[in-house]
Amino acid sequence: MRHNKKFNHLGRKHGHRNAMLSNMASSLIMHKRIKTTVPKAKALRSFVEPLITKSKVDSTHSRRVVFSYLQNKHIVSELFRDVAVKVGDRPGGYTRILKIGTRLGDNAEMCYIELVDYNENMLKDSKSSKSSSSRRRRKKKPTTEAQANTADATVETQVEEPKTEEAPKAEAKAEEKPKAEAKPKAEAKKEPKAEAKPKAAAKPKAEPKAKAETAKKEEKPKTEAKKKAAPKKEEKPEAKDDKKDAEGAEENK
Repeated sequence: MRHNKKFNHLGRKHGHRNAMLSNMASSLIMHKRIKTTVPKAKALRSFVEPLITKSKVDSTHSRRVVFSYLQNKHIVSELFRDVAVKVGDRPGGYTRILKIGTRLGDNAEMCYIELVDYNENMLKDSKSSKSSSSRRRRKKKPTTEAQANTADATVETQVEEPKTEEAPKAEAKAEEKPKAEAKPKAEAKKEPKAEAKPKAAAKPKAEPKAKAETAKKEEKPKTEAKKKAAPKKEEKPEAKDDKKDAEGAEENK
């Protein structure tokens, strides 16, 4: 009876099936991507992934176990030397199946099976999608106690806000008082200037100037009279000359 035989026999007996999977695994490790039908790809995935996991531990025992399945020393060295290093950080899921439609003739579903870390285009797309994606977390609804605390906090802030507004008003009033005190000083400064104007209006210095002008006018006739009297002084030399002439005549006699 066929109890607990859930895997796909692929229409082949045990020996044929194992040989086919061994050859397909060797081709996948060598070329990193092969084309096959979807049922064979799924069977190959369950066959080759345990071997890749075994290759992460590079020991003689691991190599002998993998060689017993693949029966190809070149493929074993390729697996342990290159593939294990490339896939070392990945915890399983080393292969990817890409369906490409049906095959002409028997209409079988075809696909590509490849090693994930060797498809550079898919790796770039995954990195860009990770960088562009953003996580959104829902905010937890506040409990009744939290709501009460927030309500108390809002009431306290509302009560404190008028006090803060009154303080600037008091400061503004205090600033206005010195300004009001400064105004009388400005008025006091202006008052002496207003008192100085009557002095200019009185003009007490104008009278001495008028007296000096009148005195000059009086002096002018005196100077003119002196100038007129000056020719009289000139007559005296003429008289002296006459006297000299008379004395000379007397001496001649």
